[in-house]
Amino acid sequence: MSDTQAPPRSPPAVSVDAGSYRVVRPESAQDVIDLVRRRDLQIVDLKFSDLPGQWQHFSITMPEVHEGLFESGIGFDGSSIRGFQEIHESDMLLRPDPATAFIDPVFDTPTLSLICDVVDPVLRQPYSRDPRYVAKKAEHYLRQTGIATTCYFGPELEFFIFDSVRFGQDQHSGHYCVESAEGDWNTGRDEGAFGGGNLGYKTRYKEGYFPVPPQDTLQEIRSEIALTLQRAGVQVEVHHHEVATAGQNEIDMRFAALTQMADNVMIFKYVCKNVARRHGKVATFMPKPLYGDNASGMHCHQSLWDDERNLFYDASGWALTSQTCRWYIGGLLRHAPALMAFCAPSTNSYKRLVPGYEAPVNLAMSQRNRSAAARIPMYSDAPNARRVEFRCPDPSANAYLAFAAMLMAGLDGIENRIDPGDPLDRNIYDLPPEVARNIRQVPGSLDAALQALEDDNAFLRKGDVFSDDLIRTWIDFKRRREVDPVRMRPHPWEFYLYFDV
Repeated sequence: MSDTQAPPRSPPAVSVDAGSYRVVRPESAQDVIDLVRRRDLQIVDLKFSDLPGQWQHFSITMPEVHEGLFESGIGFDGSSIRGFQEIHESDMLLRPDPATAFIDPVFDTPTLSLICDVVDPVLRQPYSRDPRYVAKKAEHYLRQTGIATTCYFGPELEFFIFDSVRFGQDQHSGHYCVESAEGDWNTGRDEGAFGGGNLGYKTRYKEGYFPVPPQDTLQEIRSEIALTLQRAGVQVEVHHHEVATAGQNEIDMRFAALTQMADNVMIFKYVCKNVARRHGKVATFMPKPLYGDNASGMHCHQSLWDDERNLFYDASGWALTSQTCRWYIGGLLRHAPALMAFCAPSTNSYKRLVPGYEAPVNLAMSQRNRSAAARIPMYSDAPNARRVEFRCPDPSANAYLAFAAMLMAGLDGIENRIDPGDPLDRNIYDLPPEVARNIRQVPGSLDAALQALEDDNAFLRKGDVFSDDLIRTWIDFKRRREVDPVRMRPHPWEFYLYFDV
């Protein structure tokens, strides 16, 4: 999130000009239709998010692109989408949002992509389990409270680019293997496949922040990702290698309003994966693919604005923050265990959320301190730069649901004037044990986070932002499809520990 510039009063336009960065956002169905004709586009690709947070899509040809598509929608089978309908109620509709149009940078065939909302064809209303609808409802609820007009998000998505990945498990065996020419474990390998001999310059564990090439082998790929994102209308501020060995990266997008930023996260993942594949590599947003080195987080910068005024700034407040900001932080910290069910929603997330790897397991606030869950960045004292960085989320999250949940927790903090406690402006990991034991921590597993969500979800249900049905479906899906299958399978390290018992 930029430290020097105020957010625009309205979201920036999305580029639909693949040949330049000049941004022109369509405002209506007719604008999109005119664009398709003017650019001689041949395919329109309709994209939407399933409940866990992966894009799904299908494509239509030009005769099917008319105003009725945007008004009535187009049908699809909701029973085949994770977390959606049962087979006896499978018919669903997609309704494209004209304001999301962008020339798709992945396809060779001239293609316009549109992000869609999911509609119940019987009720003719938005579908309660559509993640994008939840994000929209959260923004609407914010305005209804009268507290602010806009919530801005600036997530920092970290990810790995590997040269290859292999994995598998059945009744009698299990394995995984990731490979990277940058990996510190490859200093002694014969690398004929990478040009002959061994070219050295491996990234030592925890020393990937910020060596220049040739040690950083991914500069050109990151630049290509950044420029491709800009052609798709997503403004990029900075990119760099991250701390871990073996190709950990970060590319930061410029902040935007909640739903638009969640749209941008979906575009971001899509572009990263496809550009990596174009180079014969694979990108992953799995939080913890490597043992013994840093994992990938999604630190979320967020602030509330009343038109052009940042409500989180106070020149006389602690770390230049307002009381509103500190109450917002109080809500994040109070509800953090339940938030983790959406913000760190994979079993793998909790292999990141352990002490010692910059992952913030301690629920405290601080300025500058990266060992606290809620941090106030101090790069600038400009009023427009004041924000809270919530460091617990990771990029396995469904951004629509995670952003909406964080906003609802923060609003609950403001409405109930929740005190976040005294700041801890020191390394929390170095605190004396008698002090450290009094600091609350995030849950230690996905199952514990889901239990916390069961016990604490009233703040999410305000304004029907998160419906009972969505919360119950999320908990059931995660337990049945993720927690139980991982819990029931032997782990390779268990053979090392226990085979000789």
